Amino acid sequence: MTNPSTLYRGGMLHCPADPSATALLVRDGRIAWLGVDADAPSADRVVDLAGSLVTPAFVDAHVHATDTGLALSGLDLSGVRSAGELLDAVSAFASGLPGDAVVLGHGWDESYWAQRSLPDAAALDRAAEGRRVYLSQASVHSALVSQAMLAACPDAAAAPGYDPSGWLRRDAHHVVREVALASVNRVQRAAVQRAALRRAASLGIAAVHECGGPGTSDESDFAGLLAMSGDGVPEVYGYWGELLGAAKARELGAVGAGGDLYADGALGSRTAHVSAAYLDGEPGACGHGYVTAEQVRDHLLDCAAHGMQGGFHAIGDAAISTVLDGFAGAAEKLGVDGLRAARHRVEHAEIMNRRLIAGFVEYGIVASMQPAFDRLWGGAGRMYEARLGLSRSLESNPMGAMHSVGVALAFGSDSPVTPLDPWGSVRAAVAHHSPAQRMSVRAAFAAHTRGGWRAVHLDNEGVLALGAPATFAVWSTPAGAQRGLPVLEAEDPELRGVDDPTPLPVCRATVLRGDVIYEEGSA
Repeated sequence: MTNPSTLYRGGMLHCPADPSATALLVRDGRIAWLGVDADAPSADRVVDLAGSLVTPAFVDAHVHATDTGLALSGLDLSGVRSAGELLDAVSAFASGLPGDAVVLGHGWDESYWAQRSLPDAAALDRAAEGRRVYLSQASVHSALVSQAMLAACPDAAAAPGYDPSGWLRRDAHHVVREVALASVNRVQRAAVQRAALRRAASLGIAAVHECGGPGTSDESDFAGLLAMSGDGVPEVYGYWGELLGAAKARELGAVGAGGDLYADGALGSRTAHVSAAYLDGEPGACGHGYVTAEQVRDHLLDCAAHGMQGGFHAIGDAAISTVLDGFAGAAEKLGVDGLRAARHRVEHAEIMNRRLIAGFVEYGIVASMQPAFDRLWGGAGRMYEARLGLSRSLESNPMGAMHSVGVALAFGSDSPVTPLDPWGSVRAAVAHHSPAQRMSVRAAFAAHTRGGWRAVHLDNEGVLALGAPATFAVWSTPAGAQRGLPVLEAEDPELRGVDDPTPLPVCRATVLRGDVIYEEGSA
């Protein structure tokens, strides 16, 4: 017996194969018919789209659900603009907590502050009245912590990246982060994870790629999230980032042994491994590389032995170069075609050059990128320029150049590093600070939809087509739509760019394989 069918009619469909289509029929989780209203078949249920736009739903190709949920429900520091504002926010938040609670906050970014001095551990102790405090920087690769938190993590003092001031990076940050997140019990963790997934669904996102692993999330956190996949929320495809951990990744239910397998750190924390020294750091400092080419090679061979997709977090050009040297070593054993078939990934790929882009093309590497990084930190006067200089900053996040030569792109947010905001990410790719790196709306949308499915080897997903999974989103488009996609840029060229005032689409419903996982106005 078939499930009840639903006819969605009276809309505008993003359906390049049938641009005139205004309706679709969903039966048994698939699109059973597409066409114009007048030709629509009968159905058990009819939904009037009232002129709304229907597109394939988004895929966010890089998220951290637990951290996202904690940021949604906890102390959001993204708006603070000074050390004093940060301390005031901590004090206000901590005042409502039990004395033994841990203050968890996220999102401070000193690159936006006029005075970039940071509060020390003692000041955080005073603000939180002695409570343990863990405040992750926007990149989530460093954190400010209180004296009470340092006292609870004695092993951190011997780890690279430790600073008694309370600004921790590298291994010391990972030690303290593990202790801080352990203060969130299983029930709380499940609640914030589900809150993050529901938030994604409300934005037209039907699938996310969760990037976990040692130093990022523990095994129970990762497995618990995967168990929620598709249960009234978006599907979750997990990547477990542990070196030589393909067997562990498979055991945990991951689709790949990669994601946040760190080849380096982050630009915000000056730990991304770059070939030329940071302009605003210690003299000669180029960040840190966490793996060797031989380790990259052996990890890829381990992935091949277990039939798993692999990948690495690599931001700086020196780290990406190391990763590609490892690919070359693996190719000697597996052949280039063998590597290409696996669709291994590199997360972020922020600082690139032509040689590195050519390596992505040669080995068929999927570039999992975050357009919002350029929107927030690219261009004159922002963090990339401070760290790298203007000319190098304008070469960052070269998604346009990569797309133009055939690199497979999968867009995401790295939430909570940047918010879940798929149309905002599409517009960020269209309005890149460097004109040479800009993409069309159609190409950027494809990277954020079909690109995410292809990155997990689901090549038939992400389209509105007869027989395809009925996974789509319904949008109101206050700025209008053209050729099956919303208008994202102002008509006046002077208003276009990262601060374009054109209103973005608003999600009315998200459908995953025929099931409604979000509906506007529902609880």
